[in-house]
Amino acid sequence: MSMQNIKVIAFDADDTLWVNETIFRSAEEELCDLLTDYMPREEAGKLLFDVEMKNLPLYGYGIKPFTLSLIEAAITISNGDMKIGLVEKLIEKGKQMLEEPIELIDGIDSTLEELSKRYRLVMATKGDLLDQERKLIKSGLERHFHHIEIVSDKTEKQYKKLVRHLDITENEFLMVGNSLKSDILPVLNIGAHAFHIPFHTTWAHEMVDGKIEHPNFRSFTRASQLLEVL
Repeated sequence: MSMQNIKVIAFDADDTLWVNETIFRSAEEELCDLLTDYMPREEAGKLLFDVEMKNLPLYGYGIKPFTLSLIEAAITISNGDMKIGLVEKLIEKGKQMLEEPIELIDGIDSTLEELSKRYRLVMATKGDLLDQERKLIKSGLERHFHHIEIVSDKTEKQYKKLVRHLDITENEFLMVGNSLKSDILPVLNIGAHAFHIPFHTTWAHEMVDGKIEHPNFRSFTRASQLLEVL
């Protein structure tokens, strides 16, 4: 794969720039612990996931939609018998998630610093606009990026729109992210380049089966390895 044509490198945010998924998994475990009197932990976890998937087209991605799904799942699991105190705990949990300190992915700041000297960098992520903007500012990484793109979902159509907005061709665009489903496959499908840096925990909704074989694809274990090929 030739890197000579690359002009713009886009980075996913959650679990590519900073830690995110572990915060959600901790909240799920807390819900399951609170409801063990009504349902075994594993069953409660599966029910919560089903509620999230049902609500995704309506609510989108992010902590606030997740909190609503937590409350709905708790109502379902308890057959509407849960006390108001539990609702208050779940709402408070959502607020705590929104106020979590930002933990940067190891090596990402220095990697962005170096890459910004040679490429236009873009943050391209999905989720809640207010929450993602807040996290970006708190992260201290905003200075590295030429453009910020926050969308409701990452699709081939959205990536094509982003490429046109950046006034480049698909072959001049590289996406870096932790999700094969959101950051890699749709980008490869439009003829652009995609680098995968997996995070140790992946949301079930973002998992895909099979191995990716594509000339525009590479996989790395840490952000600093990007500097070896770019």
